[in-house]
Amino acid sequence: MSLEGGQKLVNQSESQKQLSASLGRVPSGLFVLTARRGQSETGMLTSWVQQCAFDPPALSVAIKQGRPVIPWLTEGSPFTLNILDHTQTDMVAHFGRGFSLEEPAFEEVEIERPPDGALVLAEALAYLQCTVEKHFPIGDHELILARVTGGRLLGEGQPMVHIRKSAMHY
Repeated sequence: MSLEGGQKLVNQSESQKQLSASLGRVPSGLFVLTARRGQSETGMLTSWVQQCAFDPPALSVAIKQGRPVIPWLTEGSPFTLNILDHTQTDMVAHFGRGFSLEEPAFEEVEIERPPDGALVLAEALAYLQCTVEKHFPIGDHELILARVTGGRLLGEGQPMVHIRKSAMHY
């Protein structure tokens, strides 16, 4: 390999590092997505969430392909997006490990089941009830577009915001 070829590899590697660092600075929140199917319930930590429409209100959620909850998020399926307060690192630790659909996701976590069908973390800052409109595979994630059908502010505080050092992994 010539020096010029080696220099290209170094420049590409440095370019990738710069891209990763720059993309990692796109802020995102930290949320707990909860869903149920029949008597089964689950929850997962998610960070790539963004409002994407005003009327009707809608949001997008990107979930890594292969996550157990994805088959539950078909068109028309409901889910709840629980918005975490910036102090709720315990929820990040609890839901960040992930759960299979057979595991109880809510042990040691207080949840509420209001009559409107939402599955709400009692300590959440707020929650949004959503219905899946569409989903698309995109790279290594599944992009879910959902209509927001309801929601409620449960407390006062600041939402948890997350900024990565690298955009190439969680």
